[in-house]
Amino acid sequence: MIADFARAQARGESHREKAVSLYYAVRDGFRYDPFRIDLSPHGMEPERVLENGYGWCVPKAALLSAACKAVGVKARLGFADVRNHLTTPRLQAAMRTDVFAWHGFSEIFLEGKWVKATPAFNRELCEKSGLSPLEFDGLEDSIFHEYDGGRQHMQYLKMHGSFEDIPLDRMIASYREIYPHWNLEQISHVG
Repeated sequence: MIADFARAQARGESHREKAVSLYYAVRDGFRYDPFRIDLSPHGMEPERVLENGYGWCVPKAALLSAACKAVGVKARLGFADVRNHLTTPRLQAAMRTDVFAWHGFSEIFLEGKWVKATPAFNRELCEKSGLSPLEFDGLEDSIFHEYDGGRQHMQYLKMHGSFEDIPLDRMIASYREIYPHWNLEQISHVG
């Protein structure tokens, strides 16, 4: 499924051209939805984004990384805790904080270096929210802007590092601590 998606969406001959086209296919082809989270191992598979037509930052980054690998481009996942100064009231109420633990992005090896690519917020969401969508050229990191239109937007608080796979156990342990009001057993199917 991922290989078919990657072959259909990858454009160009170079690794950089393929990665850039895959970035936009994931960013804009799948709606960002932080309200439908399934933290089970099955729910975190990148294939779920393809099936559902939506995802939140971690599975969308996992899809981008897997698609890059499927066309021969080295990729992995990166994670950071971020503070979203422009979060919506609805999401603020659900999270009870503006700190998003274990925000996910892709790291793609292009032209001799690892570059970060954040495919989370699709263009349509950005336009509705009055945010500038993140662009990716395969040469420079594409991470959330500290400021957007003069407003403070995203603040990176802590980098967790690079991973080949989603470190789900570590994420859930952090979520238990940071979001004690979440019913993690219901959304992660773990005890």
